[in-house]
Amino acid sequence: MKRVFRSQDDLLLGHLKNVLENHGIACAIQGEFLAGAAGAIPPIECAPELCVVEESHYDEARAVLEKILAPEGFEPTAWRCPRCGEEIEGQFTECWSCGQSRAERDI
Repeated sequence: MKRVFRSQDDLLLGHLKNVLENHGIACAIQGEFLAGAAGAIPPIECAPELCVVEESHYDEARAVLEKILAPEGFEPTAWRCPRCGEEIEGQFTECWSCGQSRAERDI
């Protein structure tokens, strides 16, 4: 197995797993229950992972995920936090300073 994506968002992982399976790519989610180990090991290492079963499908899986996660022609634009006024790079959906989410209309 080889990891193609990692996220704390279980719904996103499930969706991407379904997308890959619909493309004929066998995959599995691993590490779903590692959250309790956070602190003993770095939190990012506790995030669940989406893995392809056959490493030979890795490149195809990455191409499918890239198309799904960053549609062609999409270029994220910087935005200003509505709460604290901090300038945030476009790829982020939450303010690094105060945690405020980007407004839906700005995405």
